[in-house]
This record gives sequence, C-alpha cells and structure tokens, in this order.
Amino acid sequence: MSKSLARVMAAMQAAGVTGAPLEMPGETRTAGQAAAAAGCALDQIVKSIIFGGQRGLYLFLTAGGNQVDAAKASALAGEGLGRADANQVRAVTGFAIGGVSPLGHLTPLPLWMDPRLLTYPTLWAAAGTPRHIFAISPAQLQQITGAIVADFAA
Repeated sequence: MSKSLARVMAAMQAAGVTGAPLEMPGETRTAGQAAAAAGCALDQIVKSIIFGGQRGLYLFLTAGGNQVDAAKASALAGEGLGRADANQVRAVTGFAIGGVSPLGHLTPLPLWMDPRLLTYPTLWAAAGTPRHIFAISPAQLQQITGAIVADFAA
C-alpha cells in the first residue's frame, strides 16, 4: 500500500468515516474518469484544486463539472492566486496531482467547498492515488475538513 493511501485511510479512520477507499480498475485522475468508475454523476466527484499565492497554497474542493474562477478564488484567499505547480502540490500535500485527496495532507491548507457539492447525498473523492476513491457525505466532508462553503466556481 502506498504511503499516500495509508495516510488517507488513517485520516478517514480518525474522522470516523465509514467504508474504505476502493481501488478502481483504471485511472481516476480526472473527474470524468472517476465518475465513470464510481457510476455517479460528474458533479458528485470532489475535485481538489490547489492554487498558490505569496502566502502559500489554498485548496478548493469543487464539483466535478465546475471550474474554479481564479478571480473569485483570489478574493476568498485575500491575495492573487495562480495554479500551483506539481512539485509544490506534492511537497505540501504529499499527493501527486491526479490523486490529491481532501484529507490526509502533510500540511493543513486553508480550504473552501463548492456549494454544488452539498446537493448530493454521496460524494466521491480521491484517496491519495490515481486509482483509489472513497465515498463520503457532503456534510461529513465539510465537517472533517473545516471547509468554508463559498461561491468560487466559474
């Protein structure tokens, strides 16, 4: 088992999330791939989008079909933001792009959650690898991550 997957599983257990990550037969790097693998709507996929600014990195949990509006994200963060590069993401979160989980980061990040995610009873999120995903309710995801619900979608 990869260290990334083990870290997500430990975070899930510590937070009382029932169930376990599922290994998919194919990659789940994109929201479309993850939705097909989970057999769910595209917007039930939690995309973990990371932006960077002068003060650090910021995490935006968005519905699979939505895009993060950089201007709205910058306003929430209180500074100009751009997409974080893969090396920054791995160094701060411990995850490679395509497997960034909303849980189990090496370093806690300020984070916001797309209100679109609250419209589904079950969400699916990356579990630290490009082939593992886990199910969670939106309320539990918000509670355990401390995400602030905000409009940042384009």
